[in-house]
Parts: sequence; structure tokens; C-alpha cells
Amino acid sequence: MPFLALKKQKIILKKIFFILFTFLSFHAFSQTLGSKIDKNTLALGEVWVFRVTISNLQGKDVVSAPKNELLPFHFEGIKDSISKQPDVYERIIEFQVFEEGKFTIPALDFKIGGNAFHTISYEIEVINTAQKGDQINDIMKNKEVKLEVEDYWQLYKWYILGVLILLALIFIIYQLVKYAKRRKASPIVTTNQTLKDLENLKKKKFIENGDYRSFYVELIDISRKFITKQYKIPADVLLTDDLIDVMKLNNTISPENEKIVESIFLRGDLVKFAKTFPDQTMMEKDYEEMKNFVKRSSKDLEAEQLRTSV
Repeated sequence: MPFLALKKQKIILKKIFFILFTFLSFHAFSQTLGSKIDKNTLALGEVWVFRVTISNLQGKDVVSAPKNELLPFHFEGIKDSISKQPDVYERIIEFQVFEEGKFTIPALDFKIGGNAFHTISYEIEVINTAQKGDQINDIMKNKEVKLEVEDYWQLYKWYILGVLILLALIFIIYQLVKYAKRRKASPIVTTNQTLKDLENLKKKKFIENGDYRSFYVELIDISRKFITKQYKIPADVLLTDDLIDVMKLNNTISPENEKIVESIFLRGDLVKFAKTFPDQTMMEKDYEEMKNFVKRSSKDLEAEQLRTSV
């Protein structure tokens, strides 16, 4: 009997040892899936962290929903990071909820080496902290601040300086344009330009070629422009007889110069209508007299200034 009892005990111990070995082996070589959330009650818009950890992977692959698609649509994902090592898998999701109420993070599916695992579900509550007694101040009731002159200067000085600089530039440009126009219309400039025009007329050799009509047309045209600019008499629009009357009444042009202008202009009208045919000597004489008239015009202007200043 003692022998049979001892044998029976050995058989029982072997069975117990086998069961323990099988249990320990299963747990020693199985994977452990765990999940965690920071807290279950959060403020509206607050950032939460949901963490999934799988240990004892033994190099097995983990398959789950793609990034930013693991949680339901109520949860606005901010960051979804996955870290996988040969023996550990970790997925950390940061998210926000912008609706008040109670929500559920359901059990989430993970496949490890072809086997399905699930996390536990979580009940969470989202609250609006503004409804928990927080006071919201009205920004429209801020105290009015009285500004001094110095404060306004500090606020608007660059605008004021910018306007002053702009006005100064406009004034400078205006003066430069005015000076340029005055210089362009000055008696010396007008005289020199007219003398150049007369020289260009002579280079056309109308006198040498006997083209008296073209010569007098251009000579009188140059003279009319000169009288208009130099003496401020509208010679460019007046008929010859009217121009002569205006010159006599105006008294700006000296009698000597008036006589030259009258003689040449009347002769030019006769040539234009083919009532006279001046020779080369007459054309050269009229050219030189008009040239001298232009040169002497400055004396007429000086005399006029003296007369008007008295």
C-alpha cells in the first residue's frame, strides 16, 4: 500500500508540474496589449493623450488602423506617433474634442502576428469650463485712457513726418519745373534758339538758289515765333497789318526794330502772293536785318523793364 500511494503521488505531481509549465510557457511567450488615457474628464478643446503599448512582440508584425484614423470622428487628432522595436510596440495619440458631452473610445483592434487583440473601451466626458462659474469680462468696459499731446505725437509722428517729406518733395519738384520753364522761356535762351533757326535757314541755300518764296515763308515763320516768345505779342496768330498796329501800341519793340519787322513782313506778303520778286541782294539784306533784330531784342526788353519800373 505505501508503494502504491507513493506512485500515485508522483503521477499527481507530474500532472501539476505539466499544467504549471504549460501555463508559464503560454504567458512567457504570449504578447501583452495595454492601453491608457490620461484622465476621463477634460475641458473643451484640451489636449488628451491616448497610449497603446504591446510588449513581448518577439519580432512579430503589428497591424492597426492607419495614422490619424484609429479614433472615432469626434476626436480631432493632433499627433499620431508609432514606435516599434523588436519586442515593444507603442502608439501615442494626442487629440482634442470640441463638443460637450460624453463620448466613448471603443475597443480598438490590433493584429499581432495574425492574431486579433482588442483594447478596452473608455468613457470620457467633455465639459465647458466657462459654465463652471468662470467669469468672462467684457472687453468693451475697459477704462478709457486720456492721451496727451506727446502721446499723440508718439502714435502719429511717422505719419506726420512722412506727409511733411512728401510735401517738401512736391514743393522741390514744382520749383525745379518752374525754374526749367522759366529758363527755357528766358530771353537769352529764346534769342540763342532763334539764331540757330536762322542759321539752319541759311544752310538750306534758298538765297543762292533764288527760291525767294520758301525763304520768306520760313524767315517770317521764325520771326513770328520769336516775337511771340520774346515780346509776349501774339504774332503767330495775327495778320501782318494787325501785328504792326499791336507793335506800335505796345511800345515794347523799339521804333528801329519795328521798322525792320514791318518792312520784311510786308515784303514777305507780297512774295507770297507773287506781287514782287526780290533778288539775292534783297534776301540777304532782309536775313541780316532780322538777325540783328533778334540780337538787339535784349535792349528792347531792358528798356521796357526800366520804363515799367519807374
